[in-house]
Amino acid sequence: MTESDKSDRERTDPRLLELLVCPITKSSLIYDEARQELVSRSARLAYPIRRGVPHLVPSEARSLDEEAPEGASP
Repeated sequence: MTESDKSDRERTDPRLLELLVCPITKSSLIYDEARQELVSRSARLAYPIRRGVPHLVPSEARSLDEEAPEGASP
């Protein structure tokens, strides 16, 4: 299997992502392709996508509160 074949199999179907909602707030999720995450702004969580599969488990999500606010100085 080539690297290209592998990445195609691990790619998440964008139509599926449109149907998914946050398991906590039931609000829509924003796909962050660069980080391979689904972001729930209302819950302040980012759910990982591993091998093309979204993991919508709150205990596996990354808290967005840990990030520095935009425009803040380090």
